[in-house]
Amino acid sequence: MSTTEKGTGYRQTTWSLSGLLPNTKTETISSRLQELEALVSELEAERSRLELELEPSELRRLIERYEAAAEKSYVLSAYGSLWFASDTQDEAALTYSNRMDQVLTGLQNRLLFFTLWWKDLDDDAAERLLPAGDDILSADYRHFLRDLRRLKDFTLDEPSERIVNLKDANGIQAVLTLYSMLTNRLEFELDVDGETKTLSRSEVSAYFYSPDADRRESAYHEIHRVYEADAKILGQIYVNRVRDWASENLELRGFGSPIAVRNLANDIPDDAVEALLGVCTESAPIFQRYFRLKAKWLGLEKLRRYDLYAPLAASDRQIPYEEGVETVLETFDRFHLQVGSLARRVFDDDHIDSELRKGKKGGAFCATVLPSQTPWILLNYTGKVRDVATLAHELGHAVHSLLAEDHSVLTQHASLPLAETASVFAEQLLTDRLLAQEQDPVVRRELLAASMDDIYATVLRQAYFVRFEIEAHRAILEGQAPEALHERYFSLLEEQFGGSVELANEFRYEWVSIPHIYQTPFYCYAYSFGQLLVLALYRRYQEQGEGFVPGYLRLLAHGGSARPQEILSEVGVDVTDPEFWRGGFRVVEGIVDELESL
Repeated sequence: MSTTEKGTGYRQTTWSLSGLLPNTKTETISSRLQELEALVSELEAERSRLELELEPSELRRLIERYEAAAEKSYVLSAYGSLWFASDTQDEAALTYSNRMDQVLTGLQNRLLFFTLWWKDLDDDAAERLLPAGDDILSADYRHFLRDLRRLKDFTLDEPSERIVNLKDANGIQAVLTLYSMLTNRLEFELDVDGETKTLSRSEVSAYFYSPDADRRESAYHEIHRVYEADAKILGQIYVNRVRDWASENLELRGFGSPIAVRNLANDIPDDAVEALLGVCTESAPIFQRYFRLKAKWLGLEKLRRYDLYAPLAASDRQIPYEEGVETVLETFDRFHLQVGSLARRVFDDDHIDSELRKGKKGGAFCATVLPSQTPWILLNYTGKVRDVATLAHELGHAVHSLLAEDHSVLTQHASLPLAETASVFAEQLLTDRLLAQEQDPVVRRELLAASMDDIYATVLRQAYFVRFEIEAHRAILEGQAPEALHERYFSLLEEQFGGSVELANEFRYEWVSIPHIYQTPFYCYAYSFGQLLVLALYRRYQEQGEGFVPGYLRLLAHGGSARPQEILSEVGVDVTDPEFWRGGFRVVEGIVDELESL
């Protein structure tokens, strides 16, 4: 259990996956697969009907079966990914995941005919089956079907799509699994109080925030030492990731650029992403100004990259897990009782894995499987203040999903840029609560500086990751070797910091340790998007108070049941306008102004 007896608080444990599967016995898995097979066979039996003129009621019957098959597939797949994340060295977990990848890919291929038929219909035929305002198809079904047609121009014929699915399962996904296994098995040695300890990446990374400058530097040295030793292997994995991405998406599907694939998946216009990245680049001097301030407070002539997240106070305070959880939940309660109540469901249902274990996947995430189930959260809680903020972030994701739990599994998930809205807003709530409790200028400076550190990490750092990806994809497709990417990455670091931060040579290898650029290319601008959007929304909350809350909760409750631009238009946001993004940076500049005045 994630909680002890009532009233005694919370403790760190692993999660329970019994809500997905009671066990992985042969009879259990066989039974679930038989149920899924029956649904797929029923849909296949309807294939000949697609050659005739369907009625909306017949389309509803088909989409209901498709949805049911999706739900059963998601459960079987999610169990494997969560089991593997809890122990990346568990051969049974890997064997199960590999088996499910193979089986589910085969079943997915058998259902391709349905989505391909739908995308191939001419516009008039499709709209006839989606009459506006009818009560035959739900709003969720109509949005899902209309959304599928956005991909029409980039969809291949059925045999080709089947080959792509098989290629992914046996090719690039297997390579990415190896990347995860390689990097999560890594061990790091660090001198802690005169004793050499073997630590996980999460444990070593916690020292990036240490008040001890030598310890911060040692932690970075150790991270880069270990990753640099595998840089050739990890670089080759990335090269093959990029080539596979280009072969499928540029050569076969006809996308205009590698990042356009992510933009279409996110349903965000290319010009909106260009505006976001452009404004982030032009706004880098705001952060450079802050880094120069921080160097002065730390008594340094220039901030070293090792000192980027250094606390201003000489405190190595540990926050017990119970205290961290209660702080976050109380913060959510103060915002709105429903938000606090939904967050508690994660603990009540034993859906959080917060303890530290060898082999456990590093970092943190929130996984939503079905609308009917509470999301699962993985967290590596080391007792740092940053871990409390991470907990608030991941619980924000969970609340977002739970607010959208009345939608179909086909439309519950928000697009990636909007998926960060609730998580980043939750972190801001936590920071605001701490600031409200402090009138001491020195303490306020420390809190505001910590907030600036987080904003930098979420906005500018992530935007430059994406700028690196754009350059790296281009370089690899031009035939350049992985070694050239080290120089490109370092050059972008120099541009990003603009002389305000001293960069050690070892940071040129940092990019091979960033899982997102391997697993989900161009994902990272979603963080920049979400943080700047939240800064604008949070300013409205400060101005409007409780009157802001109902509209904000409605925004989250959409999930993925409407297009992002439609959802954001309800709160007056135009993401293609560079001035909107500049407005977010004006908030950041205001924080720096206040810091200068303290």
